[in-house]
Formats: sequence, C-alpha cells, structure tokens
Amino acid sequence: MADRQKRFNFKDEAGLAVQQLLRDYQGGRAIDKIAAYREPDRDAIVRVIHELFQIVYPGYYRDPNATQRVFNMDAAISTITDDMTINLAEQIEITLRYTDSFHQKSEEDVREESQKIAIEFVRRIPRVREYLDTDVQAILDGDPAAYSKSEIILSYPGLYAITVYRLAHELHLLKVPMIPRIMTEHAHGKTGVDIHPGATIGKYFMIDHATGIVVGETTVIGEHVKIYQGVTIGALSTRAGHGLQGKKRHPTIEDNVTIYSGASILGGETVIGHDVVIGGNCFITASIAPNSRVNMKNQEEMLGGR
Repeated sequence: MADRQKRFNFKDEAGLAVQQLLRDYQGGRAIDKIAAYREPDRDAIVRVIHELFQIVYPGYYRDPNATQRVFNMDAAISTITDDMTINLAEQIEITLRYTDSFHQKSEEDVREESQKIAIEFVRRIPRVREYLDTDVQAILDGDPAAYSKSEIILSYPGLYAITVYRLAHELHLLKVPMIPRIMTEHAHGKTGVDIHPGATIGKYFMIDHATGIVVGETTVIGEHVKIYQGVTIGALSTRAGHGLQGKKRHPTIEDNVTIYSGASILGGETVIGHDVVIGGNCFITASIAPNSRVNMKNQEEMLGGR
C-alpha cells in the first residue's frame, strides 16, 4: 500500500514544476517579462521583411496568398504596401513605448508618431531601391559567375543581406529602437552576413560569396567597394564595453576598395584609402594610403602609410 502512494504521478509533478517555473518569473529581471504584447514580435517583423521584398523587387517576390490571376500590379503593390505599413507601425508603437522620450506620452500620441514614422519609411523606399539597383549592377559587373540580374536578385545571399541592411538602416536613421537590429540579425541568420543597421554604406556595394562577414555599427564604407567571405570590419577593442557606445569604433573604407577573404580591418581611426586592394587574411589595425596593395608579406610596412 505504501509503495503505491509513493509512485510517480505525472499530473501532480507537472503541476508543481509549472508553479516553480511561474515563481521564477517574479525575479524582476529583463528575462522575466511575461506581459503579453509588450515587446516587439520577431515573427511579425520577419513578415514585414517578406512584404518589403515584394515591394522592393516587384515581380521577383510574390505574396503566397495572391492568385496568379492578379494582373493589376499597381493594385497588388498598393495592397501589400498598405499591409506592411500597418504591421510596421504596430511594431514601432510597441518599441517607442519603452523609450525615454515617449514613456510619459499618451497612447494616442505614441500611436500617431509610430504611424508617421512608418509613412516616412515608405517614402524612403524609392531611394533604397535606387541604391539596391547599383548593388545589383556591382555584383553583375564584379562576379563572372553571375549570368543575369534576375539570378542575383533571386539567389545571392549577399544581396539579400544588403537589402535587409539598407531597409533597416532607414529605420535606424528614423531612430526606431530594436526593429532595425532584429531585421539585420534575421538576415545574419539566413546568410551569415552581419551588417549592423547603423553602418553607413555607399552605392555599388558588392558582397561576394557572403558567409562570415561582419560590418560594425560605426563603419563607413564608400562607393564601389567589394568584400569577400570572412571579412571583418570591426572594433579594435571592446574592453570598455558599454562605455564605448556612440563612439567611432569601426574603420572607414573609402571608394573603390577590394577586401579579399579572411581579412580583418579594425579600429575607429583606421582609414583604408581609395583604390586599395587588401589581400586575403591580412590583419589591419592602422590606416592604409590610397592606391596601395596590401598582402600578408608587406602588411607590416604598409600600416601607417597614410
């Protein structure tokens, strides 16, 4: 009889385990938030990215819910843009409520500001598309394995990462919290390319092969820059941690620079001059003069040559 009383009871034990888990949420830590709909919805933001690709590259990316009988492209784009704008505004509203400047404002004021930001973002999409058109051209010009712009748009992970970055960068400029980083980290997960939305990147930007590329927050990249897989454009040291926030920690890359695979370029004071070629696996921590050719053998003498 006693043995029967001691037997494991799954239902009771599961209930006790759940109660223990619920008590753990009462610690007041950042990971303890359990209020529904009080944080941005990552899945909703990913849906916004999918909608943006249909807007940015019409005819290449399709709404899976649309039928093939849709002949009015203007109506289709209008519908998907309206839906994207509403979804984005809802997510912006959630993030704005936790910023100091909006913490004390009414729900109506925060909602109105979120809608204004979403509309301004839509107004900036044509400029984003202007830049992306040059990026596609740069890949076509620079990659002999690329046979058409359609192939690049539909299959190149580097262009996917650049596209998400350029869209997220506009939201970053509009001072939208969190959402730009969620967007670029989604692209990071899909492509292996980690471009911070705060980076500034000019036209005709080419990423070849993708995978393992890092571009830090305060990086400035000019026009006609080509980088290969495994390149890091990062900070020289992050030992000061959060105290470095807002400071120029990452390099400046001028126009017409090519950086081959595995190279690391580090430091906020590092400037890579125009028309420089940096060979594979070079480790650069100081400025390089324009028109230089840097490789593993000569990189020590080239450092500081600017």
